[in-house]
Amino acid sequence: MTKIKMDYKNLQEWDFYTNDISTELTQLIAEGKDIDEFIPIFESVAKLSNSEHKSELCDVLYKIAMDAKIRDDYKYYEPSDLDGIKKLRKQHKINGTVPDADLLKKKIHGAWTGRIAGCLLGKPLEGIRTNELIPLLKETGNYPMSRYVLKRDITEEMCNRFKFNLRDKCFADTVDGMPVDDDTNYTALYQLLIEKYGRDFTPENVARLWLGSQSRDAYFTAERVAFGNFVRGYAPPESAIYKNPYREWIGAQIRADYFGYINPGKPEIAAEMAYRDASISHIKNGIYGEMFAAAMLACAAVTDDINEIIMGGLAEIPHTSRLYEAVTGIINMHNSGKSINDCYKHIHSEFDEHTGYGWCHTISNAMIVTTGLLYGEGDLGKSICIAVEAGFDTDCNGATVGSVIGMRNGIDCIGEEWTKPLNDTLHTSIFGIGTVKISELAEKTLKHI
Repeated sequence: MTKIKMDYKNLQEWDFYTNDISTELTQLIAEGKDIDEFIPIFESVAKLSNSEHKSELCDVLYKIAMDAKIRDDYKYYEPSDLDGIKKLRKQHKINGTVPDADLLKKKIHGAWTGRIAGCLLGKPLEGIRTNELIPLLKETGNYPMSRYVLKRDITEEMCNRFKFNLRDKCFADTVDGMPVDDDTNYTALYQLLIEKYGRDFTPENVARLWLGSQSRDAYFTAERVAFGNFVRGYAPPESAIYKNPYREWIGAQIRADYFGYINPGKPEIAAEMAYRDASISHIKNGIYGEMFAAAMLACAAVTDDINEIIMGGLAEIPHTSRLYEAVTGIINMHNSGKSINDCYKHIHSEFDEHTGYGWCHTISNAMIVTTGLLYGEGDLGKSICIAVEAGFDTDCNGATVGSVIGMRNGIDCIGEEWTKPLNDTLHTSIFGIGTVKISELAEKTLKHI
């Protein structure tokens, strides 16, 4: 009988657990799992070429990972269930009232537009590391960053000299609107979620929507793993856990926005909706990141105070978590007079942008989002540029910061230099939506509040 074997060469790296067993090890250590005696085994297996034998070894390592207990000396307490999260919140009341219909409409339109502009700012730079990003910005006369990177900034000589691929990028002077991107796909997709299932949607509803709305190639890292787990019959929350080394990465945080948009002044409800979504693909700080972002957006609809917006977001996550500590650390740096560069250096000292884990983790990027919000001082352009200039996941961070400031300020405060390349147009890869006008998305959002 012919033995059937998997062809690993034809699989994307996120599609099989064996490829990122080293990421699993890093994740386990960060979670405080007591696995010291197994570290040499993880490291040895990670060096093997992908094969049936490596897969079998990784199955054993997965069982070890799931059975491992939290170390006694671990100082964080990070539940993944909603009741456990709620018990560990530090209450923070936001003083503000929901604006009248006309102003709220402008705020919602501003949030959509700010998110999309911030995403476009970071999109052509996604994946670049700061050792090349900063020289690139300086060579193009855009340092400190103050505008979109344009194709006309880039010479052939630069394309040949930089290791980062500068060819065929979505530069703002080459697009006919916002190109397809997962950071904007999810915001449009969750408008469809509310239309189809209502505000009381379940995690299972989200999983079903994912399967029927986009191809597998529209999902990355934790989302790609969860998608595969849905197909294999793993339902939420098990879909977030089964062989998913990306379970605290940024993917859930970029899915938060619509839940904030439709809950102005109601951060707790926004965060609960975000929880239902995040739990299908993430645990712990991966979940908290989405709750934090959704709650900030709900707060930004009713207050101009940046500190209040951030504290309103933090009030919905455990104060005993790594994310809470990290964001609070940035707030303290800002309040004590530290510079933007001091914050950049601190973030880079905590997380290594040259590893997938450091570059794409929820916490590193939430720290950048916080830096952009605080040091941007309420100016959308300044805020999104600070977020992108920091490096790491540039389009994600530009989008989240742009969304919050766009909600705070409203559409009238977003200049033409940011809106003109968007052409009121969003391209998506969502079946049945395709290309849509940003203004129409904003108008439809009002019906879900």
